[in-house]
Amino acid sequence: MSDPANALGIIMLDTAFERPVGDVGNAKSWPFPVLYRKVSGATARTVVAGRDESLLEAFFEAGEELQRQGARALTTSCGFLVLRQSLLASRLSLPVATSSLMQIPLVMRCLPAGKRVGVVTYERNSLTPAHFEQAGADPDTPTVGLPKEGYFHGLIERGEAYDRDNLERELIEAVQDLLAREADIGAIVFECTNLPPFSAAIARRFGLPVFDILTMGRWLFAGTQAG
Repeated sequence: MSDPANALGIIMLDTAFERPVGDVGNAKSWPFPVLYRKVSGATARTVVAGRDESLLEAFFEAGEELQRQGARALTTSCGFLVLRQSLLASRLSLPVATSSLMQIPLVMRCLPAGKRVGVVTYERNSLTPAHFEQAGADPDTPTVGLPKEGYFHGLIERGEAYDRDNLERELIEAVQDLLAREADIGAIVFECTNLPPFSAAIARRFGLPVFDILTMGRWLFAGTQAG
């Protein structure tokens, strides 16, 4: 039986859409126990737009509650929370990785000479240099966003049904656009925590390694098991 007192804690936004296996919010996506804590009022739009200052105490309290329940490390359900990485890390008692974007510097060091990381984000215009700086990454990292009138935005913000085929098609088109603009992409990082159900398909299609919130969370949790 899995031990809930030895788990990864996940601070969740206040959302209600379908989360299939592979999504950060589906416990079956993880090879170890996870604990969830939702922050009331933390909508996707609020956090993506960076208007979550009034919720910082609630994020901190969610992390502390997850620790009391048995979490050994913490992550979140939205990559845009990297903007709060320094603040949350300074106040929380557990290791916390707010975003998959924090993998960019490590992945960059692993790539062949002349290759760069490319980022797929939920919303390009909202991903600022400050987000990259909090991740320890170059603000000029090549980035592509998902269309505001598209299927991912419809699912997450407009309550539309989960349409896997069209979601995958939309993501493929975004990656194609990124690679057409930037010929030196050697790996992809998904900012959005709802993209991992498609990570394997994207890696196979484009022949590139893909890193996401699941690779981030597995790495973080693995360190808590050392010894």
